[in-house]
Amino acid sequence: MVLIDVEEEFDWDAPFDRQATATTHISRLEVAADLCGGFGIVPVGVCTYPVVAQETSAALIEDLVSSGRMIAGAHLHPWVTPPHDEIVAPRNSFPGNLPRELEAAKLAQLTEAITLAVGSRPRIYQAGRYGLGEASRELLREQGYLVDMSVCPPFDYSGEGGPDYSREGNDPVWYGSGDERLLSLPVTGAFIGAAGARSPRMFKAATHPSLAWAHLPGILARAGLVERLRLSPEGQTVADMQRLTRRLYADGCRVFTFSFHSPSLLPGGTSYARTEDDVSAFLAKMSGYFEWFLGEFSGQPATPLQLHEELSS
Repeated sequence: MVLIDVEEEFDWDAPFDRQATATTHISRLEVAADLCGGFGIVPVGVCTYPVVAQETSAALIEDLVSSGRMIAGAHLHPWVTPPHDEIVAPRNSFPGNLPRELEAAKLAQLTEAITLAVGSRPRIYQAGRYGLGEASRELLREQGYLVDMSVCPPFDYSGEGGPDYSREGNDPVWYGSGDERLLSLPVTGAFIGAAGARSPRMFKAATHPSLAWAHLPGILARAGLVERLRLSPEGQTVADMQRLTRRLYADGCRVFTFSFHSPSLLPGGTSYARTEDDVSAFLAKMSGYFEWFLGEFSGQPATPLQLHEELSS
């Protein structure tokens, strides 16, 4: 499965800003969607509020959805989603940290905006900054969502007030019961290396701010002890993604989610693509991995809703 975080443009290194809502790069989504379509893949684009609340970008999303080239889902960035009743702060950037009523209200506003933009209600969700909270899954079920794609192994956001996924697995998990069951499909990532079960603790120690000067994560990776990889063209090579896939497959994983952020399609939109050449290389990595996964690796494309239906039965 391919998951795209379709979001506004903002500086990831700057403080969160309610005024940073530009969506000038959304036209570039067509290139990525058509690349996916060439491999028989229909990507999911989980959209933030600014994307579907602005006429130009909303029309582009509607065209991709109505033509069957993309499925629209919801991606909740609290700081740019009404109602604006919270203080803009790092901890509140994780939607699951908000009071239950406020998280519910923002989710409802986002859901309605997507429904108006594309003509159908979204059924797939990913929390902004992967920020699930205690009430999040219950709220998703109440508002009709079928699939959550917020779990992000093996990343740990607890230092910023967010969730810790460093020990989470990649397998699908059901939450709830009956017709309101919610299927959790993690974005794919893992620690690989000889450290095994010690990897989360070792990596956390190596990435402590006081040791940044030592560049320990790179040393650990080159030594074959522990390496943190995500199934994404953002920061990973095709070879990296192949190694991760093979390792997880050997461990029994059969569901893989390839993910990235839409601003990476714009030069300077993220640190992963600063020039047009970088964007071209980014797209080439997508194509190279898809060709390998669906060819030599004998994988097959799916959508989260297809998988929900299959696993339900």
